[in-house]
Amino acid sequence: MELKGLHHVSIFTENARNNFDFYTKVLGLRLVKKTVNQDDPYTYHLYYADEIGNPGTTVTFFEVPDMVKNRLGRNQISALGLRVPNDEALQFWKNRLDEFQVFHSPIETRFNRNTLRLKDPDGLLIFLVSDEKNEGVQGGNPWNESPVPTEYAITGLGPVRISVFKKERTAQMLTKILGFKKVGDYQDAQNTVTVFQTGEGGTGAEVHLEERSDLQENNLGAGGIHHVAFRVADDSEMMEWVEKISDANYPNSGFVDRYYFHSLYFRESNGILIELATDGPGFRTNFELEHGTFVELPPKLEARRDEILEHLSPLDTDL
Repeated sequence: MELKGLHHVSIFTENARNNFDFYTKVLGLRLVKKTVNQDDPYTYHLYYADEIGNPGTTVTFFEVPDMVKNRLGRNQISALGLRVPNDEALQFWKNRLDEFQVFHSPIETRFNRNTLRLKDPDGLLIFLVSDEKNEGVQGGNPWNESPVPTEYAITGLGPVRISVFKKERTAQMLTKILGFKKVGDYQDAQNTVTVFQTGEGGTGAEVHLEERSDLQENNLGAGGIHHVAFRVADDSEMMEWVEKISDANYPNSGFVDRYYFHSLYFRESNGILIELATDGPGFRTNFELEHGTFVELPPKLEARRDEILEHLSPLDTDL
C-alpha cells in the first residue's frame, strides 16, 4: 500500500462570510461544496478546490462563530502549502496580494523552491509554493471563471508543516506506518525542517516536520488546522489501512462514510490528527443548483433540512 499524496486539509474559521470572500475573491479558488459539519450539522463546512474538487486540491473550513484565534503551539499542524504553476506566478501573486492589502513576505527559497508567505483573515499561515521544479504529483485544473487568470492560479495543496515538541515519534509514524520517505532537510527561521514524501513525491505529496520545543501547548482556534488527510486509492485499500492502523495500536475511527469520500481517522503519538481518505466517490457537485444560498446536505441529514437551516446564518455564495 502507498498513499498517493495529500487529499485535503481541514481548518477552523470564525466567520464563513470573510472566509468565502478571501478564498474565492482573493485566492481565486472555487467553492465546490457548501454543506455542514457532519458531526455538528448546525455549523457550515465549506470546501474550496480546483474546478471540480479533484483529490489533492481541496481546503475545507469548519465555521465556529466567535471562536478565539488559534495560538501556535507545539504538536500542531502549523502551516498550509498551496501550489502555483511557476516562479512567474509568484510574481503575479506578490502584486495581487499588494492590491488586496494582504501582508506577505518577500519571495523566499525553501527546499530549493521559491515560496511566498502570507496569512488568511483568521491568521492561518499559508505558503504559496512554486511548482517550477516539481516532478511529482500533478496539480489540479483551475476554474476558468476564477478571478485569477488560469496561468497563475492555485493548482492544489502543497506541503503541510507539522510542528512538534519531539519529532522522532512523528517521523517514525510517517515512515514506519504511513510509508513516507525522508528526502532531505532545510533551515527555516533557525529550525531544521525535515521533508517527507509519499507516492510520486513532489509538492503535492509532502509533509515538512520541525521540532519546536520552544512552544507552549497549543490552543487550537480559528485559523488552526484541525487535520490533514492523505489519499487512498479505493475502499479495498482503505480496509487494509484500517487493519494496519489498528494493528499498530493507534486509537482510530475505523471506516467512516463521509459521503464525498470514505475515511479513517487516528491520532499519532504527539496528538496530530491524521485522516486517510479515498479518492472517490467525489463531490458530485451540481453547480447549476449548488450556488447562492443553497446548502447541500448528505442523504443522512436531508430529513433534518428545515431544522438545520434554522441554525445557520444566511450565506450567499454567488460571486
